[in-house]
Amino acid sequence: MNEQSHPSDHSITFPPYELIATIVPPCTAAGRPAQDWAYLAATHLIGSPAKAAIAAILEETGMLAGADRAWMFEYCDDLLRFRNTEEWVRGDVSSHVADLQQTPVTMIGWLHQWLVAGKAVMINDVARLPRPARALQAEMLRQNDKSVLCVPVFHEGALRACIGFDATRAVRRWPIEEIHQLARCAKLIGIARYGRTSTYGEREGAAAITSAGTDQLVHLHMPGRTRGVPLSAIVGLRSAKDYTQIWLKDEAAVLDLRPLSFWTGLLPKSNFLRIHRTAVINLSHVTELDRHSGPTKQAWAVRLRRIDESWAVSRPYRQELRSRLGI
Repeated sequence: MNEQSHPSDHSITFPPYELIATIVPPCTAAGRPAQDWAYLAATHLIGSPAKAAIAAILEETGMLAGADRAWMFEYCDDLLRFRNTEEWVRGDVSSHVADLQQTPVTMIGWLHQWLVAGKAVMINDVARLPRPARALQAEMLRQNDKSVLCVPVFHEGALRACIGFDATRAVRRWPIEEIHQLARCAKLIGIARYGRTSTYGEREGAAAITSAGTDQLVHLHMPGRTRGVPLSAIVGLRSAKDYTQIWLKDEAAVLDLRPLSFWTGLLPKSNFLRIHRTAVINLSHVTELDRHSGPTKQAWAVRLRRIDESWAVSRPYRQELRSRLGI
C-alpha cells in the first residue's frame, strides 16, 4: 500500500469530522487486510524499548496509510496537560514534535471530550471544524493540516495518550479499516508504554505522565480575556445554551464561551460529578444534600459553598452522588 492508494476526491463531500468506535472485531467482513498493522506493532514492541518501538510504529503505519505526519501526545496523570512525545514526518513536511509541551488540555478540549469517551476522531476537513473547536483548529492550521486522524490510547480503563495521522497536502478521509488497524496498535502501545515495568519495578511511562503540580490551572475563555484558575476554585458549572456559567469559590459566577460538554470531558472524575444534564459540581464544595426538597418528597437537591440557591439532582445521578459522598 502506498500514498497513491489514497487519492483525494474533491467531488465527494464528507462531513467535517466523524467519530469512530475503537472497539472492533478482529476481522472485517471481507477478511483481514493484506498488511496487519497490529502484528507489525507487536514485533517492534517485543523487540525494543517502548519509546523506540513507538517511533518505529508511527513511521511504518504512517507510510502504509499515506500520511504526511504520524504522531503521539501523552497526558499528565490528571488529564489537565499534554505534551507531544513522538513524531514521524514524510519528506520535507514540517516537524512540530517540539511544540505543545505541557500544554493545557483546554486547548484541545473539543477533541478531548471524544477521546476520553473512547472514540477515534477523523477530522476530514480542518477548515470546517465547529466553533467549539476554534483553538484546536487554529493550531492545526498553523501546522498546515488539512485532515487529521486521532485515536485514543488507553491502559487499564484510563486515557493515557493519543496517536494519529496528519494530511498536509490535500483534504482526505482515511478508510475505516485503517482506523480500526491503528486502534489495535494503540491498544498494544498502551500496554507496552504504561503497563511494562523496568528492572527497578517502575512503569516505563511513569515519568511522561507525572503531574506538574497538585492544583493545576485550567483556563477560562471569557468574553475579551482568558484567565487561569485552580481546579479547586471551581464550585460548580451549569449549561447556558452554547456557553457555560462557572461559579468560583471566592467571587461571582463567570461565563465561559464553550459548552458544558467541553468541561465534562475535561474535568477530573475524582473531584467533579454530573448531577443533572445541565450541571456539574465539585464534590469538595458540597455542604448539604437534601433528599426531600420537593412537594412529592422525591426531589433531591445539593447546596454548594458560596451559592445561595440549591441545585437539583436528577434521578440517574443520585446513586453515584450518594456513593461519592459516602452516604
